[in-house]
Amino acid sequence: MDNKSGKSVSSGKALIPFVIFIAIYLGSGLILQTKGVEMAFYQFPAPVAVFCGIISAFLLLKGTINEKFDTFVKGCGNPDIIIMCTIYLLAGAFATVSKAMGGVDSTVNLGLTYIPANYIVAGLFVIACFISLSTGTSVGAIVAISPIAVGLAEKAGLSLPLTLAAVLGGAMFGDNLSVISDTTIAATRTQGCEMRDKFRVNIFIAAPAAIITLILLLIFGRPETIPAMQSYDFNIIKVLPYLFVLVLSLVGVNVFVVLTGGTILSGIIGLTYGDLTVLTFSQQIFEGFKGMIDIFLLSMLTGGLAEMVTKAGGIQFLLDKIQKMMKGRKSAEAGIAALVALTDAAVANNTVAIIINGPIAKEMCYKYKVDPRRSASLLDTFSCIMQGIIPYGAQMLMLLSFTKGTVSPFQVLPLVWYIHILAISAVISMFIPFADGIIKKNPWKWDKELKTEATAEIEA
Repeated sequence: MDNKSGKSVSSGKALIPFVIFIAIYLGSGLILQTKGVEMAFYQFPAPVAVFCGIISAFLLLKGTINEKFDTFVKGCGNPDIIIMCTIYLLAGAFATVSKAMGGVDSTVNLGLTYIPANYIVAGLFVIACFISLSTGTSVGAIVAISPIAVGLAEKAGLSLPLTLAAVLGGAMFGDNLSVISDTTIAATRTQGCEMRDKFRVNIFIAAPAAIITLILLLIFGRPETIPAMQSYDFNIIKVLPYLFVLVLSLVGVNVFVVLTGGTILSGIIGLTYGDLTVLTFSQQIFEGFKGMIDIFLLSMLTGGLAEMVTKAGGIQFLLDKIQKMMKGRKSAEAGIAALVALTDAAVANNTVAIIINGPIAKEMCYKYKVDPRRSASLLDTFSCIMQGIIPYGAQMLMLLSFTKGTVSPFQVLPLVWYIHILAISAVISMFIPFADGIIKKNPWKWDKELKTEATAEIEA
């Protein structure tokens, strides 16, 4: 933000509202964790925590109440924020309707029916990858697969920590890559790039990690006893909506069209097979909307807070400090990765971490010419890496809840090979640009971007 003299405003004080938001969110989780509360870091609603930060911004930052309110509303109504929130609603509707008509159960059972019995652990990893990639939620994939995984591990004499680690790794694979994941939506909207382009960069980082993990699981994940093959009930038709959304998103069809079409297709299948009625179909759509209300409010309120902090010079202050450590594009990429990972460790929520760091990463892209498709991939990848290894994250807590206390996070963490290999792959990609094929083929048009920004500032 520039002042009347044309000089950028820089103020460390402007970051205090963000610090208050994170402190309340993190502090409440730590306190509840010490008291033994389940899912401690998810008990205090994130939108309420950010609202506390907003109140502090109104109290601490300069300007009249009307000026600050206008800035706040401008941030809440930012086109990228509104688009992001709308996509959240549609993604929620698709996921809920598809699950209600039996899509998740059919997909899991399809995989379990055709996976050879001596490759159960590797098969669970593949199923978790597909479920999370199709539904856009790692927690959803864990909830769907973990009970089956625990039962199979006990029956086949498998290492339960290794089995759970395979499920967790597969779930984080899809969370990172899915075009309907809230992390992908947040990363691409804050960086101003297309989902399919971010995917094309991201897949070259994630795929080698997934392939190596699969090989390791095939070698070290064999059961002591081969359980009898079972035939699970599934309907291949009920898997089609996930394939529909995945394929159309990757070929570049507008995300609103894809998610709306996927929801309608799931609804038609549910109506045809009697799993849904017209009334329950509409109710499930609304349930999907409601399921996204937390992230909807969080994104909107954080957008308003970010605008206030930016106008007061908080982002510029942070950039000034960060830039002292930056030497060029590679160090800028490392800085983006470190920022989002550390933030995720603090707030235990990868989407929140991306939303907080998105504006900072975008500014660093301009300064050091980091391609936004690359920065979106880094934001998503490193937030998911950290989210997958923190013992107090929702994914780990949900995963271990099915073991009834027989397995600790520290037994699982060393065996989540996918996440560890993904981290190595992502770091290497900063220095050896093996994932930048689309970036080299179609370089980012910086001149056009800067002209658009200048025009927007003049109109404002």
